[in-house]
Amino acid sequence: MNFEEGEILLFDKPYGWTSFDMVNKVKSLIKHKTGLKKIKVGHAGTLDPLASGLLIICTGKKTKQINTFQDQYKEYVAHMELGRTTPSFDLETETDATYPVEHITEVIVKQKIKESVGDIDQIPPVFSAKFINGKRAYEYARKGQEVEMKPSRIRIENSELLEYSLPNIVIKINCSKGTYIRSYVRDLGLALNSGGCMTALRRTSIGEFSVDKALTIDNFKNILEVL
Repeated sequence: MNFEEGEILLFDKPYGWTSFDMVNKVKSLIKHKTGLKKIKVGHAGTLDPLASGLLIICTGKKTKQINTFQDQYKEYVAHMELGRTTPSFDLETETDATYPVEHITEVIVKQKIKESVGDIDQIPPVFSAKFINGKRAYEYARKGQEVEMKPSRIRIENSELLEYSLPNIVIKINCSKGTYIRSYVRDLGLALNSGGCMTALRRTSIGEFSVDKALTIDNFKNILEVL
C-alpha cells in the first residue's frame, strides 16, 4: 500500500464511533506504521455515531476523489419503531410523544413506503451536523435553542420493507446524497398517521462499494503488520 500516492479503504464503522474517530484512528495507525509525520486522510459521507456500516476512507492523493464518492447513491437498512417520537428522530434523545399503531397494517406500510420513492423536499433533523449560520444544528438543539431547518431536495431511488413486526419494522432504502434516514423515518411515521423513531441504522453500500468488502479496524491493523 502507498498511502501518500493514495488508497481507497473500505471500513465497517462500529456503533458508537464517530466518522472522525475512524479517520483519526486510521491516520494514527498509518503514521505509526510508515513513520510519516503528515498524511492526508479523509472520509466520504458522514455516519452518525449511532449508525454502523460502510465508511469510505481515502488517503494521500486519493482524498481528491472524496466528492465523487459522496455524490453516489447510498443504501441503508433502517430499523424503526412506530408509535413514538424523539426530538432527534432516533435513540439519542428520550421519547417526547406516543401515538396509536392499532390502525397500521403491513399493507398500509408497504403502500406508504412505495409512495415515498421519488424526488422530495426533506427537512433535516435539528439534531444533525448540518451547518446553520456557521454552527452545527445540533449545537443549537442541545442548548434548547430553536433553529429553522430548511428543506433540501433529495431523491429516494428505492425503498423496500424487509421485516414487519408491529411496532417494529425494518426498511431498505437507496437514496441520494444529503438524505437523512432519520428524517425519512419521521416522515413515514407521519404518513402512517402515527409517529416513528429510528432504533438502528446500517449503511450497506455506496455506489459500487459494499460493506461486505469492508475492513474492521482490527483487520486493518493486521494488514499493516504484514506490510
